[in-house]
Amino acid sequence: QVQLVESGGGLVQPGGSLTLSCAPSGRILTINHKGWYRQAPGKQRELVAWITRGGIIDYNDLVMGRATVSRDNEKNTMYLVMNNLKPEDTAVYFCNADIRPSTDALLKNYWGQGTQVVVSS
Repeated sequence: QVQLVESGGGLVQPGGSLTLSCAPSGRILTINHKGWYRQAPGKQRELVAWITRGGIIDYNDLVMGRATVSRDNEKNTMYLVMNNLKPEDTAVYFCNADIRPSTDALLKNYWGQGTQVVVSS
């Protein structure tokens, strides 16, 4: 069964950087990465960055100028680079994508299990 997997989270000092990755496990037919979300303790999940099929990109104002979203279509992977991290960036980060696993399966929306990012000194 196909899963969407995030990686790259961890403990980072304020002002530091990290790169998150999002890729499907196993073989798939097609994937359309849609964006990155995050959820801090006690808060609702919020959109961090999104990328359309045509490559249009936009960011939450909270991360504008500090975040870069990209994707590598050959590797079926989407990335989120975060710079100048702040304690308020602490959250579980999730990626979202539409995946068609095979020719006899329908396109379906998937969420990853999340990767924890902690920004603290």
